[in-house]
Amino acid sequence: MTLTHVRVMLEYFHPWTNAAGLYVASANGWYRDAGLDVELSVFDALRGDTLEHLRRGEAHLGVFPTNRLLVRRAAGEPLRAVAAVNHRGLETVQTVAGRGITRPRDLAGRRLALNPTPRGVAMVRHLVAADGGDPDAVLLVDSGHRELSADDIAAGQVDATFGGYWAWDALFAQLPGEEHVVWPVDEIGAPPYHSYLLGTGPALAGRDDLIRTFLDVTERGYRAATDDPAGTLAVLDRVIPYFPRALLARSLGLIAPTWWHDGRWGEVRPELMQPYTEWLAANAILPAGFDWRDAVWPGHDRAVR
Repeated sequence: MTLTHVRVMLEYFHPWTNAAGLYVASANGWYRDAGLDVELSVFDALRGDTLEHLRRGEAHLGVFPTNRLLVRRAAGEPLRAVAAVNHRGLETVQTVAGRGITRPRDLAGRRLALNPTPRGVAMVRHLVAADGGDPDAVLLVDSGHRELSADDIAAGQVDATFGGYWAWDALFAQLPGEEHVVWPVDEIGAPPYHSYLLGTGPALAGRDDLIRTFLDVTERGYRAATDDPAGTLAVLDRVIPYFPRALLARSLGLIAPTWWHDGRWGEVRPELMQPYTEWLAANAILPAGFDWRDAVWPGHDRAVR
């Protein structure tokens, strides 16, 4: 059997548990059985993110944040989502006990570290204002691409952070749990959204059959990753052996439920896409009236329900 090479680019600087379904499908030979020679890779940050690699045709499929896809699609780039990966926002606001920060409005007058993208700044302002605080009073600290940890907060570098994930970055803190304050943004007023989508670009133009096959196998991989944590951790040991097994197990248990909605994998849901698109437009991140459906591949009913 002749195999078709498919390069799939992940969403982060290194693999993490959110990619478990892809790795499980690959390790079990399910892509190969379907005629696909799948290569899982990470992006070269000095050459751009996953969407930039997709735009140039250097990857066939990739995982990326919803907002970045919508912005690029609104600019006319040939990129589309083919499935949802997560059905929750993964970002958090983190702080430590004893700083007098007990709710989002308490961030006024405090130093909050983040990567100050237009969307990130808008989200922080939204969360503070939604709790009755003054967003203009938050002291934003540019931490670039580095995610400061709760230990950095405890050491006095800043008073809080925005951006780290409750299913990953927040788990690395050495601080005792009762001193570590973690607020998932979708629990403190953020609009609903898919944290990550799976999509494609010009490299797979006209290859709807291949996309459908890939999605079918990938869904099988995510189901196995959910149902067999021990087997999944054995696979992750091979691809990210430098993270402690206990941390991977905890992360997997947290992230796996975000892959499913009513028992279905991959559905791009209007009730998550529409409010988020409207919020991005209201904050001048997207043009007014942009239709998110233009950024979703219409070739399979898994994509939109």
